[in-house]
Amino acid sequence: MNYYLSVLKNYANFEGRARRSEYWFFVLFNMIFAIVAGILDSLLGTPFIFYGLYLLAMLIPGLAVAVRRLHDVNKSGWFMFVALIPLIGGIWLLILMVTDSTPGDNEYGSNPKEVMV
Repeated sequence: MNYYLSVLKNYANFEGRARRSEYWFFVLFNMIFAIVAGILDSLLGTPFIFYGLYLLAMLIPGLAVAVRRLHDVNKSGWFMFVALIPLIGGIWLLILMVTDSTPGDNEYGSNPKEVMV
């Protein structure tokens, strides 16, 4: 839960690097909260009000943490557009997101693994 909150604290910070755990815990909690919002909408009979508002609120933090994750593997944030390539784009982006951090410093900042240890 701390990783989810740290992403929200860095709401629109597209600079720096994000560890794999920060990114994937954000994705996990984001999916859980989106499911809860969807269930709440179905219980109240509202047509995707809570779900839509939640997804809209998490759009910028989700993009920011994804860009920081790409920075951690020494790729530009523009690599997000690789997902637009049919069939292999999403797979390529997934591989980049699960790849371990590049050791040492890179042009995007210091290695967050070395800073936290």
